[in-house]
Amino acid sequence: MTPTLNYVTSVFFDVRVKDVLPEVMSGLGISRPMLITDPGLKDLGILDRLGVDVEAVYDQVQTNPTEASAMAALAVYVDNGCDGCVGIGGGSSMDLAKVVALLVGHNPPLCQYAFIHGGVKKINPSLMPPVVAVPTTAGSGSEVGRAALVSLDTGDKLALISSALVPKAAVCDPDLTLSMPVGLTAATGMDAISHCIETYCSPRFNPIAESIAIDGLVRGWKNIRKATADGTDRNARREMLMAALAGGLTFQKGLGAVHSLSHALGAFVKKPLHHGALNAIFLPHVVRFNLKDCRQKLQIIAGRLHLDSADELPDVLAELVLELGLPTCLKELGVTAEDLQPFAAKALADHCSATNPRAMSIDDCMMLYDAAL
Repeated sequence: MTPTLNYVTSVFFDVRVKDVLPEVMSGLGISRPMLITDPGLKDLGILDRLGVDVEAVYDQVQTNPTEASAMAALAVYVDNGCDGCVGIGGGSSMDLAKVVALLVGHNPPLCQYAFIHGGVKKINPSLMPPVVAVPTTAGSGSEVGRAALVSLDTGDKLALISSALVPKAAVCDPDLTLSMPVGLTAATGMDAISHCIETYCSPRFNPIAESIAIDGLVRGWKNIRKATADGTDRNARREMLMAALAGGLTFQKGLGAVHSLSHALGAFVKKPLHHGALNAIFLPHVVRFNLKDCRQKLQIIAGRLHLDSADELPDVLAELVLELGLPTCLKELGVTAEDLQPFAAKALADHCSATNPRAMSIDDCMMLYDAAL
């Protein structure tokens, strides 16, 4: 069987998962897989469509995976003598599968493996079982990404980043995304669009990744309204799945302030905040903030979206968020000005701040939070 794409991860795209997943697992030497997913997908019967019989299932993944949930899933893995992880769902499920694979051969706590704590050097890929990713949303790009976001026991939401965390294979079946509700379709779609914009604008030199990012952005821009308006539009679903994949393939360029702000606020304790919804709120403000230092690239983006000027982008992005029915400000998510005070420093410390095209300060982060309030 020949992968559709080879870019570190073997990607099987626009296939029926039940026709591909058993052979993919066999090729990776996985005979006792552990499935990692969320309660909603289990209730929808998605696991019955995979073409594999599995005894070990962890189905308690929440919106933002936690260190505690990783340890609980690890216990299921060990108790069942598993030899590989299959993450099925959105970014949270796929990220948790990566974290469990890490913990199989690495001692806790997870904070020592965080990127900003020098964790890359502590991760030994030879100690990790293979991970297969099966996305059921079109946004995170985690199916080909080298990062896993997790809320640690310390209260921080940090990224574990290593080439060892890249799934060995991704099985991308557009039919698995057809059941996504409207709000989730819109939020995950904006996540994909934000990935493509931020990686393209990153100052790191990688023209190949930039070409992929532009392709993904155009696909997402053309199809997010269609997929949101008619969830049964399989072509639009397929295009959004490819937009998400494109964003994930370009993560090596680094992201920017949209994700710095979102990652920090992802640790908000009052209520879970969806990463894609946060990105949708922050994206217009960050694009406006970056204009003076990234005008040339933003002008190229504007042209590909059939706009006359990069100056139009912030308002056009804000209009898209409103049109999709997503929250347009943090207050709509229940966040107050007082809530935001601790997060500016955490946003600045986030690894994505280093690749924002405009240098940032704590005051800048606070200003962006206030603008999004």
